[in-house]
Amino acid sequence: MTTDKTMDNPQSTSLPDQPIDGCIIEPLSSFNDERGWLTELFREDDLPDGLLPAMAYISSTKPGVARGPHEHREQTDIFVFFHGQYRLYLWDNRRDSPTHGNHLVRELGEDEPARVVVPPGVVHGYRNIGNTHALIINCPDKLYAGHGRQHPVDEIRHESLADSPFRME
Repeated sequence: MTTDKTMDNPQSTSLPDQPIDGCIIEPLSSFNDERGWLTELFREDDLPDGLLPAMAYISSTKPGVARGPHEHREQTDIFVFFHGQYRLYLWDNRRDSPTHGNHLVRELGEDEPARVVVPPGVVHGYRNIGNTHALIINCPDKLYAGHGRQHPVDEIRHESLADSPFRME
């Protein structure tokens, strides 16, 4: 685990959302019939060129609990918010990005299902703002800890830093 604080002036959650270059928030559609429903999580032709998942996992987050904020040096995350209610936080921490310093907050989940692409260098975190456990799927383009789980984890963690500029309020 590594920590890093390179953001000069992160945006407060009280400021208006600002776009973040390379982040994609795509609403998901469900196809319903008498049997139930079906939702496509992603299609190769819906993702940016060259972005393909290397693995997938599902996690449950308890009410009021936050995961993050953290970022990756090389990994792109492809999150699917489809269950429960989450507040997603994104900060552009890439010094060479045209949107460096921008911040975005969105509420996503069962009422607003979406696929979210988060490129390397974008600090991200989410909080379950609902009253029940909520599920999320992630399909990152890199294997956790590399092949055979033999490599360092590509994660810069900000959540345990008392003076972190990345606040999920």
